[in-house]
Amino acid sequence: MTDAPGRSSLNRRRRERELAALPDEVVDVLVVGLGATGAGAALDAASRGLSVAAIDAHDLAFGTSRWSSKLIHGGLRYLASGQVDVAHESAVERGTLLTRTAPHLVAAQPFVLPLTPLVPRSHALVSRAGLHAGDALRLAAGTRRAVLPGPRGLSAVETLRAAPALRRLGLRGGLLSWDGRLADDARLVTAIARTAAAHGARILTRCRAVSLAGDGALVRDEESGREFTVRARAVVNAAGVWAGGLVDGVRLRPSRGTHLVVRPEAIPGRAGMQIPVPGEFGRFLLVLPQEDGRVYVGLTDEPADGPVPDVPEPTPGEIGFLLDVLGAALEVPVRPADVVGAFAGLRPLLDAGGDAGTADLSRRHAVLTSRDGVVTVVGGKLTTYRRMAQDAVDAAVRGRGLAAGPCRTARIPLVGAASPDRPARLDAPQRLVRRYGAEAPLLAALGADDPALLEPVVAGLPVLGAELAWAVRHEGALDAGDVLDRRTRIGLVAADRAAALPVAEALTRVSVV
Repeated sequence: MTDAPGRSSLNRRRRERELAALPDEVVDVLVVGLGATGAGAALDAASRGLSVAAIDAHDLAFGTSRWSSKLIHGGLRYLASGQVDVAHESAVERGTLLTRTAPHLVAAQPFVLPLTPLVPRSHALVSRAGLHAGDALRLAAGTRRAVLPGPRGLSAVETLRAAPALRRLGLRGGLLSWDGRLADDARLVTAIARTAAAHGARILTRCRAVSLAGDGALVRDEESGREFTVRARAVVNAAGVWAGGLVDGVRLRPSRGTHLVVRPEAIPGRAGMQIPVPGEFGRFLLVLPQEDGRVYVGLTDEPADGPVPDVPEPTPGEIGFLLDVLGAALEVPVRPADVVGAFAGLRPLLDAGGDAGTADLSRRHAVLTSRDGVVTVVGGKLTTYRRMAQDAVDAAVRGRGLAAGPCRTARIPLVGAASPDRPARLDAPQRLVRRYGAEAPLLAALGADDPALLEPVVAGLPVLGAELAWAVRHEGALDAGDVLDRRTRIGLVAADRAAALPVAEALTRVSVV
């Protein structure tokens, strides 16, 4: 059988071993939160030679990081609002992910913007200019056009060929552009966390920070209920929308973004679509075909006041809004019966005061240091997680006088990464290659001992049993929820989740070798 992936493997036995040793040590950096930014901070600090413990009350990518549109944005939206520095930062980070750190998880995605009667010619001209400005950002960021093609106009025939579900009446053509697309946002977080583990970081899920201070935290193991103190020379609070509950003075204004999960036959075609929202220039609804056949449609930007839930719920009004905008653009409107699921995430936006809506709040990230030295990082976007992590660790190193070198993460390939042309030569099913990169042959090899693992877990979905087994053995999945809702996305559709649950529960009961 092919060798296991060694130091990057996360599993229950490793968790128990590292958790038992933690109270007796003083780590250089304690990171709270294991979304993209928290996992990124753990990797950043560990790769600088610092000792690191990173904890999360739930699981890897439990919060906002798994509820995104799965896009790696080039910053065009921020350029349009005059945030040139944010736009350039996004374009640079997109290029880094596409070409160096995660080419197995991030690929170029085509998008069609249909020029319908709802898009005046003046708006079309501005949109075309914006796409070319976005291409200039790509050039300034150093991303080659071979990696990310440039924009161009489409005839009506070409538009319908790329997006056959569009309404034909009045269609003048379309605009084709390209951006980065993730195979899966939760898989990106898992890869970051495992890469951090390979550099020596302790990655500990089901560990809740009860309270934080500049020199550590009171932590509760959610599996056993035991509380203990973690001592640290520096503390980074990357708890996302929960960050304000751990440190005084951090005021957040969460924004809810909702997506629908739609049957593939309701919206045929492999290109993404940008559907203009009537009456709101510059705002678009995204139609995002997924590799598993599902289609995501989103997203909203609504204030999410009140207590922060563990799992946000889409509102009926948001679902209705998405269906209405979509229906106005398609030849055959999507019916409620075609919607097989929905999900919502909360953006951890920094409250700048005033009465502006959440859609108008800046997506710049902020790094704040409390009076007792806790470094909190909030705001930002999934695309720029690495830069957010770098800035947070820089602040912790400076504030605490830690002996550490400069950030190295822009040059560190994540677990599974290979050069863009190498995955095509891997001896494994291409779907596994696109989700696991260079580790795909290791998953395929699991079938040597149990051929049933190479069969789909649920009829109609391509997810294999080997993926569930791999999640338990090497990706830190501790229960069926970790496997179905984050390591795979089976759980987005309730019926699929129910069908896969017995297999996932059986695999999580098996002892990890």
